[in-house]
Amino acid sequence: MTQTTQFLVSHGQLVIFLVVFLEQAGLPLPALPFLLSAGALSATGKFNPLLGIGVTVLACVVANTLWFYLGRYRGTQMLGLLCRLSLEPDSCVRRTQNVFTRYGLRGLLISKFVPGLNTVAAPLAGMARVHISRFLFVDAIGSLLYGACFIVIGYFFSNQIGQIVAAITHIGGSALSLMVGLIIFYIAYKYWQRQRLLSELRMTRITVAELRQKLDDGENPIILDLRSGGELKLNSSVIRGAVHVEMDKIEAWSRTMAHDRDIIVYCSCPNEVTSARFALLLKRNGFARIRPLLGGIDAWQKQKYPTEQYVAAS
Repeated sequence: MTQTTQFLVSHGQLVIFLVVFLEQAGLPLPALPFLLSAGALSATGKFNPLLGIGVTVLACVVANTLWFYLGRYRGTQMLGLLCRLSLEPDSCVRRTQNVFTRYGLRGLLISKFVPGLNTVAAPLAGMARVHISRFLFVDAIGSLLYGACFIVIGYFFSNQIGQIVAAITHIGGSALSLMVGLIIFYIAYKYWQRQRLLSELRMTRITVAELRQKLDDGENPIILDLRSGGELKLNSSVIRGAVHVEMDKIEAWSRTMAHDRDIIVYCSCPNEVTSARFALLLKRNGFARIRPLLGGIDAWQKQKYPTEQYVAAS
């Protein structure tokens, strides 16, 4: 019996609650192995599957409710925190916003099965002013599907899970150490890649005060809003005169634009990841006068500089 299964046998439902709660709270602690192990133990009569599913639902709802209220009252700060913590800060938030915009609360049912997305979906629901009763109802259903799915899979595939655990145990600690080392290497590589991307444009960024001064002086730079459609639904204000460009239309847009104008790009992630990637792409296509806006739309609005409501083209 492995340490995981032994721990589940000894402490049962408390372990499931803590692991699921910490995962839903955003910590990089996968609950999947524990849920599968709980299902496998259920097949041997050493774990109560119905109680395990109930505890999973409780842990999910408690953690997600906390995120929901943080999103409602501290939405911008919470998304900023998630941007800084995530290895793929911008893409994680962007994917979830698009899912939430397209499917509404039904997106919560999908996000339960994708690590990271669920943590972002709950504060987005709070920011969207969803009623708490609707959120709790849908979140409870998603949590029920999440817990039941993996515990049932563990139950019906208990023999296979046991064989996998036995094989890993037989391989020994050296193989496990190699796997851990590869995971650490991957995380370190992604972090280095992210920092290199940001550092390439750090010296060329423009502050909101500098941009405001340019506009007051009569300069006419091209200002591009790079936020996703989901982000614009949550915050439809854009810098006055800005043009919204979807990421999948960058290539087509760049072919129609003159190369001799200043281009200011901004997004909503505090690290300007989208802006940095967009700027690098345009630089490769011959645009030399391009600068990401430091702090993005949030910094601009914080200074109460002029904005206008975005109107989608019909």
